[in-house]
Amino acid sequence: MTTTHLVPGTHTEQRILDLYRAHLSKGRATLAELFGTHMEVASEGAWITTSDGERFLNAGGYGVFIMGARHPVVMEAVERQLRTHPVATRILLEPTVALAAEALVSVMPPGLDRVHFALSGAEAVETGLKLARANGRKRTVSMHGGYHGKTLGALSATAKEVYQRPFRPLLPDVRHLPYGDADALEAELAAHPGEVCVILEPLQGEGGVIIPPKGYLKRVEELVREHDGFLILDEVQSGFGRLGEWWGADIEGVVPDVLLAGKALGGGVVPVSAAVATREAFRPFDKDPYVHTATFSGQPLLMAAVQGAIQAVRDGRLVSRAGDLGAVLLPRIAEIARRNIPDLLVDVRGQGLLIGVELTEAGLAGELLIELFNHGVVANHSMNGSSVVRFTPPATLTDQEVDVLLDSFDKATRALISGSATLPGRR
Repeated sequence: MTTTHLVPGTHTEQRILDLYRAHLSKGRATLAELFGTHMEVASEGAWITTSDGERFLNAGGYGVFIMGARHPVVMEAVERQLRTHPVATRILLEPTVALAAEALVSVMPPGLDRVHFALSGAEAVETGLKLARANGRKRTVSMHGGYHGKTLGALSATAKEVYQRPFRPLLPDVRHLPYGDADALEAELAAHPGEVCVILEPLQGEGGVIIPPKGYLKRVEELVREHDGFLILDEVQSGFGRLGEWWGADIEGVVPDVLLAGKALGGGVVPVSAAVATREAFRPFDKDPYVHTATFSGQPLLMAAVQGAIQAVRDGRLVSRAGDLGAVLLPRIAEIARRNIPDLLVDVRGQGLLIGVELTEAGLAGELLIELFNHGVVANHSMNGSSVVRFTPPATLTDQEVDVLLDSFDKATRALISGSATLPGRR
């Protein structure tokens, strides 16, 4: 069998669509048809190129591309490692994982200095939940609207009925509380002192870019400590500079027992996630190196990407750049939305480069995504907040690319209010 490399013009959209239906997901194929069955075959910086040569500004990607696609620093690190030693035996000491852990700890809140690397955000969540169990906290509290992944443990913490229903029974003793309600959390912790693991996001991404009340995160930390709980901050989407700080935890000076990272951690080149814990929280894993393992945890190719990604963010000052860009984009997106679609708009909100536009119904959000695509921009829906269109552009956007994004949003919202929404490719 030969390996086929997709390049522009070599495959018809219909053939790829048929392969999706035959071997992957019929539902995913149907969704692709809403976007004109375009195939993305190349990427660079903030841009995606399709098989027919069209270019789209990537303001989506679910938070992966904080430094854009194929950042040269990350690519150089990965290519160098690929040529020498991409996959390790995991029997001998291997330097890239140690150096990647050192680099990651250097940008973490103080006290978080033990690292377990994984591939997906859900795997990092599982690691955090297992650390809580190993430390005696058998009960789990997560928040309504929170999204933590779809593996069994992570799904138990993801408070979404439609995702949970086919897979019950899930983990026992899991409760979901209102996000932002410290009093409800206090009551739950007080009822079960020394037993509760609390997992939450500093800002809910898939929930629809939900920002908690000021001081809420710090109060959560105080309550967890007061009642001898265990705190996991899920920063898979909000972390790594996206909010204008390295981590959402930094905004209120919070230090959890475990902080979860992912998405952008692999530099937009390879999948990497991590659970970073305090020494005390990590103690059960320190005692037995085989109690929680994975074959591809900390593999050299991935660890080269982590080191490259951290260097790229530092050298490009992308953390502060994300804050500066967000301060420009958020008010301008809000102004355009209020001018063009006032009767369809509920809210525009965000922090840094995580921005949500909430419409009056989910169908309108879907139409806006299609119209954005029609006007050259890729954005995302929100899985736990279906009426919210989410923008997660890279912090490498130029002033010209900012103008492209805003102009496209202006045109897309005008088309939405005129009722002229059309499928991509049928303009």
